[in-house]
Amino acid sequence: MDGTSASPQRLNAGQRSAHIREVVLARGVELRKRYPILDHQDALGAGILAFALAGMIGSAALYINGYMVWWVCLLLNAFFASLTHELEHDLIHSMYFRKQRLPHNLMMGLVWLARPSTINPWIRRYLHLNHHKVSGTESDMEERAITNGEPWGLARLLMVGDNMMSAFIRLLRAKTLAHKLSILKRVLKVYAPLALLHWGAWYVFLGFHAANGVAHLLGAPIEWSATTLSVMHVIDIAVVVIIGPNVLRTFCLHFVSSNMHYYGDIEPGNVIQQTQVLNPWWMWPLQAFCFNFGSSHGIHHFVVKEPFYIRQMTVPVAHKVMREMGVRFNDFGTFARANRFVRKEETQSQPLDGVRV
Repeated sequence: MDGTSASPQRLNAGQRSAHIREVVLARGVELRKRYPILDHQDALGAGILAFALAGMIGSAALYINGYMVWWVCLLLNAFFASLTHELEHDLIHSMYFRKQRLPHNLMMGLVWLARPSTINPWIRRYLHLNHHKVSGTESDMEERAITNGEPWGLARLLMVGDNMMSAFIRLLRAKTLAHKLSILKRVLKVYAPLALLHWGAWYVFLGFHAANGVAHLLGAPIEWSATTLSVMHVIDIAVVVIIGPNVLRTFCLHFVSSNMHYYGDIEPGNVIQQTQVLNPWWMWPLQAFCFNFGSSHGIHHFVVKEPFYIRQMTVPVAHKVMREMGVRFNDFGTFARANRFVRKEETQSQPLDGVRV
């Protein structure tokens, strides 16, 4: 089923969403019939995880032993880490080892270790499932945390790729001590222990090399202790093999995701209005490190239970029916509208219909 015979003009938003879901699910059935290996979902998930971890460990070993330059290692590991993000997302929806808790939780733990910049995945499960229920509203903590709905400016730029900076700026904005303490408590709860170590080491790395740079310009090099230099040698390696790749991956994912989700003025439950497809050619460097998220994630809002690799395979068919049913493509105006579906002045004079572009 690669087309649509439904007339979007005669369908309401719910019917259009249902039609998209029907077409995409049918394409998934076709793919499984054509490629029987796709029926082995647990094995594929475990195999992809093993491939990603082996890739990260292998490139790290090559770099540490002098067989790979630092920037190649960093870029490769950012790509491999993006695979583990897709796996975590599928695991949150219980797509692998659904009835076998030991391998399921083992995979959850391993994808967290591969991406120590992120929150605890068991906590993220609650946030992400809530995201599907309240997407585009103030209650959507998952997207709000990565700057969805924020006006574009210096603050959003600093927040979009740095989880701790995002939390810090929100802490500064909080007007009461109780609110500040609530934010601090939540940050410690969801980011401990891995993300606190990850971002702490990142700031130490930046501070150390910034201090050395300033000292060099002033002609007064700093005489660091042997212990400090030994610790920084370890941190420098970690930045190349795990910290830097995840900083890059985080920025790419959060930039794409926060700009493809709409916020603030969408109709409750209207999936047509929740996301756009964001896949211009100039965003491919970003897409490369978030596994084509801008092109494929909107499909997930319509068909929640398809694993990421099948979602990627359904992109051509899905995009065709999504466009026909009124999903927006490359709506760059969202950058100026702080993710609103329409401008505020337009909201006052026109009803939202999920189709107007």
